[in-house]
Amino acid sequence: MRLFTGLSIPDNITAALGSVLAELRGTAKLRWSQVENLHITSKFIGEWPEERLPELQGALAGLDTPRPFEVTVARFGFLPNPHHPKIFFAGVRGGAGLAELAERIDVALAAIGLKREERAYTPHLTLARIGGDDIDRLRERIATMPAPEFGAFQAREFHLYLSRPGPKGSAYSRIHTYPLEKAAA
Repeated sequence: MRLFTGLSIPDNITAALGSVLAELRGTAKLRWSQVENLHITSKFIGEWPEERLPELQGALAGLDTPRPFEVTVARFGFLPNPHHPKIFFAGVRGGAGLAELAERIDVALAAIGLKREERAYTPHLTLARIGGDDIDRLRERIATMPAPEFGAFQAREFHLYLSRPGPKGSAYSRIHTYPLEKAAA
């Protein structure tokens, strides 16, 4: 089973993103994300043996989570950089809370054998994957748009997700939800 942890995006923010994506899809033939799949990844786990799922869930349940924190979704960008883009994204700001959550998940899962992240955590919402596609029209369109502000929300939980490949891209489903309130008590 292919797994990751992350935060879900509230409906008002996905609706705002969906409206903008509907407008931008015609500017480039990219592998556009399905709005219902948008999420903020905190840890990509990858392939995990189903028989070890309880062990992984136990490690996540035992996590000393940070307090709930605010997350803001705003602006566009390209990863790894604007000159050689592979991903078109919406930016995410989650302050110290989001980075702390990602770090604590990384440490907890390293204790059960998962490799630690080598790169700095860069939270974002993947809007499209870019192959060798021409994105000049996309760049021109986003340059003329007002600075996008999609909204903010209070993160009070994170999820363990299952990723299933399909003909129109992967479909994600929540396996388990872990509250952040433990630290807020």
